[in-house]
Amino acid sequence: MARSILHMLTPLKHMSPFDVNMAVDAGFETIVTYTDVTLPDVVSLTQDSIFSRAPEDGVRTGIFIGGKNAEDALDMVDRAKKAFVPPFANHIFADPAGSFTTGAAMVAQVARALRQRHGTDLKGKRIVIFGGAGVVAYVAAVIGALEGAKTVLVGHDGEERVSKIAFTMKWRFGIEVGAVDGTTPEDRRRAIADADVILSAGPAGIPILTAEDLEAAPKLLVASDVNAVPPAGIAGIDVNAVDVPLPTGKGLGIGALAVGNVKYQTQCRLFRRMLQADQPLCLDFRDAYALAVEVTG
Repeated sequence: MARSILHMLTPLKHMSPFDVNMAVDAGFETIVTYTDVTLPDVVSLTQDSIFSRAPEDGVRTGIFIGGKNAEDALDMVDRAKKAFVPPFANHIFADPAGSFTTGAAMVAQVARALRQRHGTDLKGKRIVIFGGAGVVAYVAAVIGALEGAKTVLVGHDGEERVSKIAFTMKWRFGIEVGAVDGTTPEDRRRAIADADVILSAGPAGIPILTAEDLEAAPKLLVASDVNAVPPAGIAGIDVNAVDVPLPTGKGLGIGALAVGNVKYQTQCRLFRRMLQADQPLCLDFRDAYALAVEVTG
């Protein structure tokens, strides 16, 4: 059997050591990293990787796409797929900044809590997402919308930037995602007034919602915060929280490490799925979400 090789591409100066470690621990035998990769570079790198091995060894060869931007990563995936020349093809797995697996794990944990603790699901729920211009928020918003939720991005610096992001989501996925201003405490309270779910994916160590703010969300069922650096993004959600009652109302909190545990298992299993498959796979956050749902039970 041919050795397993993973070519790891990123448009950034460095490939994430986290992702390299995950790939090694999952079982890839040879790993090569490529930095400062541009979109046009993807074609030549992909074709070099496929034509240097027999077609049957494509399942022993993978392309991992990192970075820090969801749209850029998805564009690179599309470019790599178009560079294949059947029967020459490899696996592709995109997870920029770990966001595809993190966003998938976050929504999967929320879906589990809704099902187990409230007897309901994501369909029709209003999901308000803070850190709306970030890549984890992007993934969570798209997954939520694809699952039938009404997702809303909150912009800390106004509505304009998150509105543009929501527009690109509609263009790429055919979904409707809302966008609102979250500049002031009053704006943030208005944003969560009708929220069933609140997700915080803002910068580490930045508090976003206080206990008093949560009083403005009487319908809140579940809130999750991926910020593992104190202070919490949402008051009352410790990093280890799993369905912990929030300071006000009937909402339950899910912390960063609870999400991170599912994210870790999901990313590891996706790498292993590539090694075990008998046909080339193309994996993104939709595959990550399906697997994260399995992990959460």
